[in-house]
This record gives sequence, structure tokens and C-alpha cells, in this order.
Amino acid sequence: MSQPSLQFAMRDAVATITFDQPKRLNALTFAMWTALPELVRQAEQDDRVRVIALRGAGDRAFGAGADISEFALLRDTPEQVGQYAAAVKAAQHGLSACRKPVIAGIRGVCMGGGIGLALACDLRYSNHKARFRMPAAKMGLGYDLDGIQRAVDVLGAARTADLFFTARDVDGLEAARIGLVHQSFPDVEFDRELKAIASGIAANAPLTLHAVKVALRHALGDTSLQDAGIVDQAIQACFDSTDYKEGQKAFREKRPPRFRGQ
Repeated sequence: MSQPSLQFAMRDAVATITFDQPKRLNALTFAMWTALPELVRQAEQDDRVRVIALRGAGDRAFGAGADISEFALLRDTPEQVGQYAAAVKAAQHGLSACRKPVIAGIRGVCMGGGIGLALACDLRYSNHKARFRMPAAKMGLGYDLDGIQRAVDVLGAARTADLFFTARDVDGLEAARIGLVHQSFPDVEFDRELKAIASGIAANAPLTLHAVKVALRHALGDTSLQDAGIVDQAIQACFDSTDYKEGQKAFREKRPPRFRGQ
């Protein structure tokens, strides 16, 4: 049996991070939680990368959250609980604060911390047979305030309460209906549709994508972006860029633009 890990691959300007522990439904070990922010930074700093995508290994699961088999050893004492919570929070913040768009491609099981990671992404897509569940209430876990706030921002308070209080299963179709994912696709179309979405975003102007993400974070009350001047600077960078000129030129010439992020 291979060791649980995060796999990193890049193709056509899309960096894919894969949760690789399929025999445990891609549950994340403590080591995987702590490694995720660095991989996201690696992709963020690579000029070849335009989009980051999260996936789960195999066909059965995106991620089943934290690996419960480690709890007795690594999430038992108050100090350990604090360290584990900090690692989870850092992983989620790394995704939400990343300058580049982050997509969660959810096939199969997505539970607990897996939902938390998905909500920290900018976009979420699933297959119809995906199965979402927030099982904290059945395990006696306290859920982080930032995670609850993120769920409320995406779903609203009423639907967040439903998911957390009932700990019920939600399939991909219902997830799309309530806004937990942006869209759900038939299983046979899922990989093709996800690739098309990522490729389409990767072809867009990077500075514009960054400015939109900064503005969204500010609008949602991100405490690190309370200064609206940061948003204004990101917007001005778009108009000062050669990409802005390229966009106009491509429009006049009726061709796809070739953006460089400059």
C-alpha cells in the first residue's frame, strides 16, 4: 500500500493537486494538511500556472476529510487539537488567499474537511453521484469559526445549519441546487467538462482574474483585505498591463487573445 500523499502535476497551464489515499477515500493525514499550503504557493509562484485544480485519486472520493485513524495519536491532547486545527486552517487559507483561481473537482465522497477544502476554492464542480456530508455532529467535533463563516458565505445560514445539524447526505444534483457546487455533471462527462472549464479560465487574463479574486475576498470581509486600496491597485494593474492592450487588439482582429499576465 502506497503512503498517503499529495501529488502535484502541471499540464496546459493547469496545476493539479491530488489527494492520494484512495483506500481511505482520500482522507487527509496531518502531513498532507501541512504540505498543502506549500504546494499551493509553489503553483502560485510559477508563472506557467494560470489555474489550480484539486482532485481526489481514483473514482470513489474527492476527500473524506481528516484521517480519523490518526486522531488518537495526533489529535488527542489540547495541544495536539490546537496544532491540528492550525494545520487545517492554514490549508484552507492557502487556497482562499491564493492569487490564482482554484477549482475543486469533486467526484464521489466529499465529507467534513473535504467540504471545508472545497468551500475554500473559488469554484466547485461535481459529478451527479458525488456524496457530500458534514459529519461533525456525529463525531463530537467542534468546527472552526472560519469554516462556518465560509459555509455561510457560500450557502447562507439556513442551509449551513441544515448540513451541520442533520449531518445528512447530499448528492451532486442537490449540491448544485443549493449552491454547494456551481454545477454537477453526469459521471461520464465529468472529466471532460472539468478540463474544459479549467482550460477556459486559464486562457483568460491573469491580472483580471487576480483583481476579481481580491475584490471578492474584500466583499466577503476577508480581514487581511479590509483596505479597499488593495483592490484598487489590482484593478489599476489590469489597465496598466500589456494584456489590456492585447485584449483590445485581439477583439479588433477577431481572434483569441494571447495573455501573458503582464
